[in-house]
Formats: sequence, C-alpha cells, structure tokens
Amino acid sequence: MRKKIVAGNWKMNLNLQEGVALAKEINDMLATDKPNCDVVVCTPFIHLAKVADELDQSVVGLGAENCADKEKGAYTGEVSAAMVKSTGAQYVILGHSERRQYYGETAEILKEKVQMALANGLKIIFCCGETLEEREANKQNEVVKAELEGSVFNLSEDEWKNIILAYEPIWAIGTGKTATSDQAEEMLAYIRSIVAEKYGKDVAEETSILYGGSCKASNAPELFAKPNIDGGLIGGASLKAADFKGIIDAWKK
Repeated sequence: MRKKIVAGNWKMNLNLQEGVALAKEINDMLATDKPNCDVVVCTPFIHLAKVADELDQSVVGLGAENCADKEKGAYTGEVSAAMVKSTGAQYVILGHSERRQYYGETAEILKEKVQMALANGLKIIFCCGETLEEREANKQNEVVKAELEGSVFNLSEDEWKNIILAYEPIWAIGTGKTATSDQAEEMLAYIRSIVAEKYGKDVAEETSILYGGSCKASNAPELFAKPNIDGGLIGGASLKAADFKGIIDAWKK
C-alpha cells in the first residue's frame, strides 16, 4: 500500500522563532489528533536543527528545501546533504520549479543533488511540472518526462524506494490557479505510467506521487479522492497550523 503524504514547503518565510513556534503548534495539534497520512514539514536550513527538537518524528517528519550538489569543500554559502542529515532531517525537496527557474538548476545539477541526498540516507521529494506556455502548447507530458529522465530515472530500483514524486504545474504555484482535480489526476496517472515503463508496474504502484500547486483545505478532499493523487506538497497553506491541518484532515474524509 503506497504512502499518503502531506508535506509543507515553507519556502523563504518565517524567522527562526516563528518557525519553531509553528513547528511546535503543528506537532502538538497532530499528537492530539493523529493524522492518517504521513506529514512532513520542510523548512529553511537555519530552522532545521531547532525545529528537529520540537517534532516527534513519528508524527511529523522533517525535511530541507534543498541541498548542495557537492559533498563538501570550498563552496561558500552552500549546505551539504550530510549537514541536512546531521540536523535530524529525514527528507529533502529537490527540483522545485523555483530552484530551476531562479537559480538555474539543470537536470544534470539535480542528478548530482539526488545522488548526494541518497548517499546521506535522505528521502527525496522530487518535483516536476510544466509552465503555462508548455501546457498551452500541449507539451506537459514531454516536459515532465524529460525532467524525470534527466535526474532520477538513472536510479536503481532499490534507490527509487527513497523517491517521492511531486507534480507541480508551475502555472498553479502561488497563483491561486489550481489544476482541476481531473487535470491533476490525468498528469499523475501519466507520471505513474512512465515510472511503470522504467521500473515496472509494481514499483509504480508503490511510488507516492503528490500534487503541488495552490492546494488548500477547500480543494484537498476533491484532489485526494483521485486514485493517483497520494497527497500534496503544500506551500502557502503550510504556514498556518490550522490551514495545514485542514489539508491533512482531508485524508479523513
């Protein structure tokens, strides 16, 4: 049975004290009212070690939003996968469209990051998705396939067990536009089919694929009801405990 997951991506929000307070609030809320899915919060690097102290990781997992493509050395300002792991984090988001778009992360760079994360025992939430222009040109399938082929389809079946995929239509991130539940389901079914082509049907059936892109408590139940949608990668709505819990509780409906 593949895992249902709701992961929060805080992005560049909340100072350290605010982040620690939010983590504590989410942890306490879910400790009292146990979720029936896996929950992960992915925080800025500087929050990780302190947030790790607030979380019961049997209730809420901890992840970073990125890691370096090098092991260690003279790379001022970078944070390695080993450093992320040493904070107590178990997950890392890689390939987010904002990293690709604003920081020029290519498929090749991401391939290196994936290797570093796996070598340090991190589970990877790997993002893929198309822009509005690509969607309008009906190229979403080839774009997503190329992103996966370029960075993760080189992995062995054993390594693949540590990959969670997240489909994020770039045109729906923080824009308030959401892919309809049918559009999201269609893309996630396609992604599952190309994983099956690469690794076989059984592996594809075990792979958790999340939807990311303006998912909130009001539309989560409809999205999560679709057979191929295994949860969400949540941006803005993960910054308030009640909003985040509203999405997590969609798995109880």
